[in-house]
Amino acid sequence: MSFAFGAAIYLVIWWTVLFAILPIGVRTSEEAGEAAMPGLADSAPHKPHLLMKVLGTTVVSTIIFAIVYVIVVHQVITLDDIPFFPNYEKVQ
Repeated sequence: MSFAFGAAIYLVIWWTVLFAILPIGVRTSEEAGEAAMPGLADSAPHKPHLLMKVLGTTVVSTIIFAIVYVIVVHQVITLDDIPFFPNYEKVQ
């Protein structure tokens, strides 16, 4: 696996995990029992805790990337193991 390919895969995993983690634990000002700030939407998060979510995303993404790396480098699963892929014959 080249560095560029690995970095691209890691970034895709990181953004996917970030979007999955963002809504966890989010509460609006109304749900938190405080008045909404003027100029913000009623659905705006009260305290989104973005730093913790970014750190959590990085940890989870690193674990997922490590699993993907092992699968790709050690060829634990190959394209021939996936049942819906067609079997290609080698061209001479």
